[in-house]
Amino acid sequence: MPRRSRSTVFLLVTTVLCLAFIACSPSQANDRQTAMIKTTQGDIAIDAFERRAPQKRPAVIILSGSKGFRSAAYDDLAQSLDKAGLDAYLVHAVSTEDLTAIGHAKGAAGRIQYYTSHMAQWRAAVRDALLFLKRQSPKDRKIGVLGISLGAQIAVTATVNRQDANALVLVDGGFPAGYSQSVRAFPPLLIVWGSEDRVFPVSMAKALAEQAKSLGTEAEFSIFDGGSHDFFLKPETPLAKQAHERAARFLAEQLK
Repeated sequence: MPRRSRSTVFLLVTTVLCLAFIACSPSQANDRQTAMIKTTQGDIAIDAFERRAPQKRPAVIILSGSKGFRSAAYDDLAQSLDKAGLDAYLVHAVSTEDLTAIGHAKGAAGRIQYYTSHMAQWRAAVRDALLFLKRQSPKDRKIGVLGISLGAQIAVTATVNRQDANALVLVDGGFPAGYSQSVRAFPPLLIVWGSEDRVFPVSMAKALAEQAKSLGTEAEFSIFDGGSHDFFLKPETPLAKQAHERAARFLAEQLK
């Protein structure tokens, strides 16, 4: 679906109708309930895993890597969050068209060029999704953001220097080139990394943690021995399960 410009007023008025599933969600958070919302960047999909309850549980926005939400690991992650008392929302800031273009990009250089040219658009879409959940929820409902690889890059650029997100989890990904210089504040932060990541070295994660701590941020750092760049997305593997539970525990501590 092509992306179209929308005004913020249109966003706030029309999205009330777009996520009707929020009012009729299942009592179990086992299945994705999907709807479209309108943002300033066009229509994007949100898949919700949430429980019907008298009061809204804390929410976690999840942002995918460059292969989208196809992996069953996202369902596993949602279940870990559910057990921790959190609702999960898969936000498709990276569109189907984006995923196709990334898949056809010429090597790493082509992918990075595409990321660079679209990062501002993705960041704005995530901020609109955060705003939407804030507007549709009680004022005291806390919201965290968890991003994986490319999703981590989008997540960190969308949440630093702002007060929209109450917690941030970055998995095998951090600032895109040139984004870290103007950072003044992070949300409470957990960095999850595979020790054998050959895409983004562990030294990048350590530098990110040090930067956050230097700004007075509560930052935690978990390295998973033997984990490759995509270890978090290998469904039902012991290492992925441990990492999902670690992320869920941190988010529950920060958001409840």
